[in-house]
Amino acid sequence: MNENKGKETRQSAPKTSIGVEVVQTSKWKRWLGKKWAFPAMYMAAAAIILALMWTIQDSGKTALDSNGLAIDTEAQNELVPEGDNLDALPVNIQVETMQWPVEDRSQVEVIMPFFEADASNEDKQAAIIEQEDTLVPSMGIALQRQDDQPFDVLAAMSGKVTRAGNLPLVGNLVELTHENGLVTVYYSLSETAVTKGQEVNQGDVIAKAGRNEIEKNLGVHVHFEVISNGEPVNPESFIVSNSQ
Repeated sequence: MNENKGKETRQSAPKTSIGVEVVQTSKWKRWLGKKWAFPAMYMAAAAIILALMWTIQDSGKTALDSNGLAIDTEAQNELVPEGDNLDALPVNIQVETMQWPVEDRSQVEVIMPFFEADASNEDKQAAIIEQEDTLVPSMGIALQRQDDQPFDVLAAMSGKVTRAGNLPLVGNLVELTHENGLVTVYYSLSETAVTKGQEVNQGDVIAKAGRNEIEKNLGVHVHFEVISNGEPVNPESFIVSNSQ
């Protein structure tokens, strides 16, 4: 009996599934008992996490072209600033230049020039306005038709009407303020076609030439002034030569 029990014990223990698990578990515990086990596991896990992070980041930076080659989309985006639309970029930027305030320059002539301090005495005398016993230098130019007939006065540049009305000596006047800081003034007008606050384009009819009290000896004309930074300047210096 004892011999049989011993045989049964020796034969049954190794054959059970539980015995196999105990043997495998003991091997796993012995491996974990090594000093280098946990550091090795930590390094392996860190390497896997870093690899996943690089893969995710690269997926947002690269794409495939038509040939299946990788394209660095991040590098391409740096070439075009965010929010820019290449199709919306202007091809040419045209700067508006001042033109004569009349439709046809050949039909009018300058009958009074701008007073230049360094001009000859003859030119200075031609640019003097006589008002009773007072001599006033002309801070603009006077334009007149040869037949002394009224004519349309045009906006020399696009701008906003900042003044429109009548003054006792100069008659009806229009003042335009432009984006480049210049101001143009037109007076000796028989009538005006614009009102204060109105936006006008270059070449729009703003008035008709007429007469005024201070320059009554000049007949029908328009007195045209240009003001830059608060100072009157010669209008002809701002008018392009090809507009003549």
